[in-house]
Amino acid sequence: MAYQVKAADVSKLRNITGAGMMDCKKALVEAEGDFDKAIEILRKKGQKVAAKRADRETSEGAVIAATNADNTKGAIIALGCETDFVAKGEGFVALAKEFANHALNFTSKEDFLASEIGGMTVADKLTEQTGVIGEKLDIKFFETLEAPFVGSYIHNGNKIAALVGLSESFDNAAEVAKNVSMQVAAMNPIALDESKVDQAVIDKEVEIAKDQLRQEGKPEAMLDNIAKGKLNKFFKETTLVNQEYIMGDKVSVKDYVNSEKAGVTIVDFVRVAI
Repeated sequence: MAYQVKAADVSKLRNITGAGMMDCKKALVEAEGDFDKAIEILRKKGQKVAAKRADRETSEGAVIAATNADNTKGAIIALGCETDFVAKGEGFVALAKEFANHALNFTSKEDFLASEIGGMTVADKLTEQTGVIGEKLDIKFFETLEAPFVGSYIHNGNKIAALVGLSESFDNAAEVAKNVSMQVAAMNPIALDESKVDQAVIDKEVEIAKDQLRQEGKPEAMLDNIAKGKLNKFFKETTLVNQEYIMGDKVSVKDYVNSEKAGVTIVDFVRVAI
């Protein structure tokens, strides 16, 4: 007797795979009601779609941050797709959140992609969901951060996320770390402090400053001192601890953190935007 498709079977297969109703119905008919075969059919469909869309650009997506239970590690995943329409979908965002939480168990993108989630590797899950959604999916960014306390912030729309690590945990560490993460998301610092700025960047800024001063007719003997002042201004604008705290009254980020708990320092940060 030929297999008759049941609504309950279609619903069950949709819950397992996330595939559309008609795709699930066709897979069940082809598999004659065998769920394992139906799942494999849908996965093969995903592989075919992925192969066809391999050269597509994933310029849209969702950036999600997650932290572990004791806030000693954070992860940011940028799940890429082709269109903003897909990026805003509940299912797509839920998948990105699932990946971000899973990423907390790993320190490299390679290990993350090779790891298993829901009975398949992350790489295979991406292929499967490419078939389900109909757009190329990929992991555009994978970042982790470990510190005595890690906080996070995800900007509205899931386009920017940040992690901030503090040197210790304390009563309102979560609020402080979130506030500094918001600073990172909004102001996009290039480094933690001046010691972390690449020397090539410093040299370029000094040269730009000197060129401007020469054009203004400043004496050559004065250039070094004036350029040093301009460089200090550059550090204040572009390094996290020296930036003016966006939610404070003319205090630096470093001073804000110390006002909340004396002796606490920011040990690192991560920012991802898509």
